[in-house]
Amino acid sequence: MRALLGVSDKAGLIDFARGLHEAGVELIATGGTAKALADAGLPVRQVSEVTGAPEMLDGRVKTLHPAVHAGILARRDLPEHMSALAEHGYAPIDLVVVNLYPFAATVASGAERETVVENIDIGGPTMIRAGAKNSDSVAVVVSPSQYDEVLAEIREAGAVSPATRKRLAAEAFAHVAAYDTAVADWLAADYAGGPMPRYFTTGGPLIAELRYGENPHQKGALYSVPGVPGGVAHARQLQGTPLSFTNWLDSDAAASLVAEFAEPAAAVIKHTNPCGFATGESPHDAYLRAHACDPRSAYGGIVALNRTLDLATAQELARTFLEIVICPGIDADAAARLARRERLRVLVLDRPDCAAAYDVRSLSGGLLVQTRDRVSADRAAMQVASQRPPSEAEWADLLVAWRVCRHVKSNAIVIVGDRMAVGVGAGQMSRVEAAELAVARAGERVTGTVAASDAFFPLPDGLETLGRAGVRAVIHPGGSKNDADVTAAADALGMAVVYAGERHFRH
Repeated sequence: MRALLGVSDKAGLIDFARGLHEAGVELIATGGTAKALADAGLPVRQVSEVTGAPEMLDGRVKTLHPAVHAGILARRDLPEHMSALAEHGYAPIDLVVVNLYPFAATVASGAERETVVENIDIGGPTMIRAGAKNSDSVAVVVSPSQYDEVLAEIREAGAVSPATRKRLAAEAFAHVAAYDTAVADWLAADYAGGPMPRYFTTGGPLIAELRYGENPHQKGALYSVPGVPGGVAHARQLQGTPLSFTNWLDSDAAASLVAEFAEPAAAVIKHTNPCGFATGESPHDAYLRAHACDPRSAYGGIVALNRTLDLATAQELARTFLEIVICPGIDADAAARLARRERLRVLVLDRPDCAAAYDVRSLSGGLLVQTRDRVSADRAAMQVASQRPPSEAEWADLLVAWRVCRHVKSNAIVIVGDRMAVGVGAGQMSRVEAAELAVARAGERVTGTVAASDAFFPLPDGLETLGRAGVRAVIHPGGSKNDADVTAAADALGMAVVYAGERHFRH
């Protein structure tokens, strides 16, 4: 049995190779891997000895040779294949152990383009694909995590079992596909903002298997996407049990909302919708105000902050049963205080932004792909449509309401007073019902507030529901054929109306 090893990640390599040698496996290796094995005292042949050709072009060409690929691809059940190997002095290769140049890590390091290009692996994926294609005879290993299982089978049976070879082949093709996706994504960044890609690929390495999906009978897992690791998927969990499928969704919704704001902000999320949001003078102030929006719904919620979590805020958080707290940083005394709540999960977002250019959703038989939604809070790009313009205080609240509304399931109405959401109507089939729900949740706090609608009002009734309850200004995209009638109703109620010019549905 012969093994070909060429790995950039040397973790576990020596112990694995030593185990192969002790099991009678001949070791062949590429340059850096061969040196590591030789330095460990293991007998190893350089690939150049097998091919009879030197490494070329600064290592760009070293395994692209028939001695390597014929040895991997030859079918052992076809005499003509085996005769061809013998005729040319080649021998079968039964185990391919390859992990690829660290392309993603090189991109994440901020390296120059030339360095990134040199970390696009060519020979490695070619060997992996060849080994996976010939999995009837060849085992292909792409990760140190697979070493123990493969070595155990070789020690016990002298070979890797057919079932394991087939599974390893499937994993190998997926591994190469994810690698190629990362390369394609990096290259496509030069054309961001252009037409949608002709071919869309997505995928990445497994981050974690989940206990289950949305429901216990469903399987679930979390994967990374190409690009610099960032966003909620790469948050550091400081304490508590692993997150569930729905926990991840809620966490992403919470973190995405507070990321809209430069000033201190806090959000309380339930079922991906905000039941509380506010800005404040400090994280402590913002959280107190956000929690006060709907204290009953906040129970069992997810809280996100866009500032480092301090002790005062941690003490307030500890007063309510929460599932998760997300923040960009946490003080040591605050972490110690929250650690006393053993069931609470605490996530630290070292890099809040995600480099992914597209929002991807699955449906039966396909994928829906769109560029990521971004909300503008630029007053200059908006139009005052009513006879009365908003006051400066109303403008401030309108811009808060508009940014929050983008994060609420459509049909969505958000009522804001003093930079604090006091009523949210989410996911209603009728925009009037969304307005009625938001008003009901605001209660007595509705007087003198402003509201945002994620889409235009098709008829005056939804806006009138808000105005009669005490809302004094409304922001919505505009664009309905009945805009004039809706605005006339607002004028009759003394309300200010702003057209934002953008719709922000969230389904």
